[in-house]
Amino acid sequence: MNCLPLQITGAKYPTLGDNYGSRKSTKLSRIPTCSRFSSGSFQNLRLSTSNFKSKPSKPFVIKSQVSDLAPAASAAYGILLFSGGIFAFSKSRSKGSLFGGLTGAALMTTAYVLMQEQETKAVGDAIGFGSSFLFSCVFGIRLAATQKLIPSGPLLGLSICSLAVFISSYFQDTVP
Repeated sequence: MNCLPLQITGAKYPTLGDNYGSRKSTKLSRIPTCSRFSSGSFQNLRLSTSNFKSKPSKPFVIKSQVSDLAPAASAAYGILLFSGGIFAFSKSRSKGSLFGGLTGAALMTTAYVLMQEQETKAVGDAIGFGSSFLFSCVFGIRLAATQKLIPSGPLLGLSICSLAVFISSYFQDTVP
């Protein structure tokens, strides 16, 4: 039996083992074949994935809860409050904005640190909720008093969003 090499390039096939069912692109080359299969019609043979049975694909599912996002929201909101307080102080020399930004950043940092441990996660959520509620009230009062959308409007919206994240995270962590 005379065997000749057969070139197969760019074949995609499921692999066995830990990654069963996943698709990997592998270039196979020089597979020895017997002379009875080496006719011209089989020289550029491509393997098809339809020849293999694989596990059905699952729909794309995000397995994340809001309580997993609360520490990141705390860090982002704290950075925003800090940078906003510094910006307002540098622009208009407002000591109230500087104090508010530093206080908000300190509260959000405390909430972030407490959210890292499972035992103190609910306390961190409560501190995040309380400070978000406080800043929602402050920005709401400022928006009502000045009737200017900028900067109170977007900050009120972000405060309400962070308030929703922290209250949802608190209920997910405390209610079984």
